[in-house]
Amino acid sequence: MNDAKSSRYHRSKRRADTVACLATGGLWAGSLLTGWSATASGAVGGRPSLYAAVILLAQGIALLPIAWYRGYWLERQYALSETRAASWFVSRVRIGLIALSVGAVLAELVVWSMRWPRFWWTAAALGCWVVAALLTASGPVFTLPLIQRSRPLGREALRQRLERLSARAGVPVLGLHELPLGEGSRRAGAALVGAGATRRIVLSDTLLADYSDDEIEVVLAHEIGHHVHRHLLKASLGELVLLLAGFRAAAAALDWSWRWLGLTSPTDLAGLPLVALAVGVVMVAATPLLNAWSRAHERHADRFALETASEPRAFIGAVRRMAAQNLAEERPSNAAFLLFHTHPTAEERIAAAREVLQRRVVIREKG
Repeated sequence: MNDAKSSRYHRSKRRADTVACLATGGLWAGSLLTGWSATASGAVGGRPSLYAAVILLAQGIALLPIAWYRGYWLERQYALSETRAASWFVSRVRIGLIALSVGAVLAELVVWSMRWPRFWWTAAALGCWVVAALLTASGPVFTLPLIQRSRPLGREALRQRLERLSARAGVPVLGLHELPLGEGSRRAGAALVGAGATRRIVLSDTLLADYSDDEIEVVLAHEIGHHVHRHLLKASLGELVLLLAGFRAAAAALDWSWRWLGLTSPTDLAGLPLVALAVGVVMVAATPLLNAWSRAHERHADRFALETASEPRAFIGAVRRMAAQNLAEERPSNAAFLLFHTHPTAEERIAAAREVLQRRVVIREKG
């Protein structure tokens, strides 16, 4: 029964994601073909930050029904959330304001890089990559508090246990925080966010309420495993490669089409939607590869958790419970797995964990 329910839920999410992706591409293309992009550029006096704000605001309003369906209605329909409509909308406004701020910075950066027509795409890709890296590193200090409030973890015994775990792994943390998701969501999760001096452990209150300390430790050990294996750095370098490919494609597209699109030059501010479209196409095309790479990282982090946590057998119970609580898809189709799944299925993770634990038993008996 839960398998059928989770399948319906994820099919609905995938349809919404696909519609959102196509609608976004259609809006970007439409703004170019109708001349609306050029009109917006003229209306803001050619200022990139204001232009980005206008485009992103229009896009956000146009896609709001899809965001509401996916982020609010589906979550309530499948009993994953009890968030009120007003609270959801306020959260969307906060996220939208952050997106507008980041978009303004990126627009200024891309237009500035076009001062060097032959190599602007390299400078733009590097600049966007640096901005993304800074956002990741500063997220726990600046971005996260704007989206979701948190409080220091109050359970002293658990706090000390998790600090010892991070010390054993060689990944020191500067704070442990609890996110009050239980006010509107039944989902459970944990994360080790930030980098260096901003690294923080974040635990949802739903995880703290429903899971044993052994299970919480092994869940966090998985998250620490990503940092130990430098998965965040590897993913960031992969993102840089894709940004370089995307901006190179954008430069070629602008050189080929700027005249018949009615732009004044390949560096015309009104051509930014084509840049976004080209980068987006490259990112979407790379999705199966990125998902496969992410699943490999998740398997590495699972093995680290089983080798590091003081009670590795708790891993199986934690994975099974979290999959049920978060309504994870149990048996996705091959296409869905390739295009949408960044993690192995729960059953695959449990089977791999049992193999690791069985090997440890055999080694111990032989020893």
